[in-house]
Amino acid sequence: MARRNRLRNAPRRSSKFLKYFFVTLVAATVATAAMAAYVLFEREAPELVLEKDLHYLGGTVELPLQVTDRKSGVRSITITLSQNDTTAELLKKTFPRQAWLTTAGPNTVSEKVAIDARAAGFAEGEAELLFSVRDFSLNNLMRGNHTKKRIAVIIDTTPPRVSIHHAQRYIRPGGSGIAIYTVSEPPARHGVMIDSTVFPGAPLPGKDQYIAYFALPWDAEAPRSTVVFATDAAGNEGTAPFATNFRTVAEKRDTLTISDQFLQRKLPEFHEHYPEMSGTLLEQFLFLNNQVRVENDNFIAQICQTSEPNRLWSDRFLRMPGAKRGGFPDQRTYVYNGEVVDVQTHLGVDIASTQHASIRAANRGKVVFTDYLGIYGNTVILDHGQGVFSLYSHLSSYETTLGSLVEKDEPIGRTGVSGMAGGDHLHFSMLVHGIFVSPLEWWDQNWIDINIQNILNEL
Repeated sequence: MARRNRLRNAPRRSSKFLKYFFVTLVAATVATAAMAAYVLFEREAPELVLEKDLHYLGGTVELPLQVTDRKSGVRSITITLSQNDTTAELLKKTFPRQAWLTTAGPNTVSEKVAIDARAAGFAEGEAELLFSVRDFSLNNLMRGNHTKKRIAVIIDTTPPRVSIHHAQRYIRPGGSGIAIYTVSEPPARHGVMIDSTVFPGAPLPGKDQYIAYFALPWDAEAPRSTVVFATDAAGNEGTAPFATNFRTVAEKRDTLTISDQFLQRKLPEFHEHYPEMSGTLLEQFLFLNNQVRVENDNFIAQICQTSEPNRLWSDRFLRMPGAKRGGFPDQRTYVYNGEVVDVQTHLGVDIASTQHASIRAANRGKVVFTDYLGIYGNTVILDHGQGVFSLYSHLSSYETTLGSLVEKDEPIGRTGVSGMAGGDHLHFSMLVHGIFVSPLEWWDQNWIDINIQNILNEL
């Protein structure tokens, strides 16, 4: 009897199972379709961020921008410039679809668009930039979500006029100089350019003139081009050339003998900062004297790219009392076990006094670096404004702090043997916009007067 009831109920259970399976399948299909629709027809518009305020166009202006779409991805970016009946497409970038139910294009696109209104044939006056961005959504009849941005601009194709009032007459490798000039309109960027090297200028307080300090590296040849330049907000650049008389300098040579005893004493200090050092004593020394030296000098140049706009210093820079142990720019030959193993250039002046002698600021300036710096050891760098810097290295201790404004002759540290120093001394360097220059000029009041101060007094 029970068996007969089970057989009678079996078709009912089978029918219920099929009905449940069908309902589940339909629900899953509907859910999948809904999810697909949600993904494919998403409604979130792309985000456009212009990373620079743009009001003027003329010469080449670089506009950085970023487009973000977190869902379907970026499909296209179009930028046009229009003025009356004239329209030019400045950028047209499209991306192929990579998928359907996942992100179809890049989530973020960064571009730097070079806009040259003059080359595009636009006249001076009002114009409009139009930015158009679409994503891969099937929304809006499969055209995607759309973001537009319009910017009214003024096209200005007239370059600023640059007039030079003074420019350094004589210059030599490792030497410094200034140019003083006026610009017919407020410049966005200005300074001196020697060949391809740019030396930014700064305004002279209380005057409508600008000053730019410049320098030649110790191994420079005669410049092919020396100009003062100014670029306006529209990207137009005006230039004024000036001539300098290039003077060569005699080469200075020095020989340093490197012993195992010296290396065994110095290398443990460097291992703390450069654990990747390996090999023989000589191989480790050459790693420091070459790769680390280059890294250190590049870092110093980077530090010196940003300077106070106002001049902080006055009169000559002070020289620490003591005996000269090495000069600028000595060509140092390194000898190990009787053989020449390396040649490097010494970019400063070494001064030896008593052990742990007081080091004082050569002139008024802001402390922009106090830390260990490879071959230079414990180092202090002062920014004296308008691109002029001084460097003090091999210190045993600091007596100043980062960010402090120190006065001329104020204590900033004590001499020592940190870094690649064989004995207690100060390594002192002067730099102009990151280029090592001869400290002798900056220690000389007569040079300061003739080449800088007298010119400024006559303005």
